[in-house]
Amino acid sequence: MTSSTLNAAPAGTTTTTPTRRVTDAPTRVFHWLFALCFTGAYLTAESEHWRLVHVTLGYTLAGLLAFRIVWGLVGPRQARLGLLLRKLSGLKPWLASARAGQFNGRQAQNLGMALAVLALMVAVVPLTLSGYATYNEWGGDLVGEVLEETHELFANGMLALVLGHIGLIALLSLLRRTNAARPMLTGRIPGAGPDLAQRNHGFVAALLIAAVVGFWLVQAAA
Repeated sequence: MTSSTLNAAPAGTTTTTPTRRVTDAPTRVFHWLFALCFTGAYLTAESEHWRLVHVTLGYTLAGLLAFRIVWGLVGPRQARLGLLLRKLSGLKPWLASARAGQFNGRQAQNLGMALAVLALMVAVVPLTLSGYATYNEWGGDLVGEVLEETHELFANGMLALVLGHIGLIALLSLLRRTNAARPMLTGRIPGAGPDLAQRNHGFVAALLIAAVVGFWLVQAAA
């Protein structure tokens, strides 16, 4: 009897590839709601007919950012903002190594993703503040015009960040021959070992969805 026969799975059984959970449900829900709201807000920016939708999605972006900050402070370890900052702490040593001719490509990819995520979160602050000021017509015509141009500038800048983020994911998928978007789709990646996200926290994700939908309904009824 050969070794391949000994290792073969019994007839009638199926084998599955082991996976590990690396991203919890609240983080994934935040990610996709964030993407949806920005896309919707950008597409409705120039339409007076869809002005309330644009404003509502802008407020939702600000609320989602607030949730992510809180979840990044009190949530599980793999969702903590401190973990993102620790990744970015490797930027200076990586630059020093690169200048010395020692280019770490994998670390460059990870740093690029971390920088893109942080930049997207930071960009929401001036984007939503300038939008709020423009909508409420702060400062008269001259100031209002400056605020509107500022809002448009940050919107276009954030669009560039979003496209860059998508491009990095596509590049990582190509270089690593895997779906780099998988953690934000299923929360899991192929491979044996313990889950980095030990709990999915589905109840928190459901509460987040309910809060967003509830806010949208209140805005629609106003």
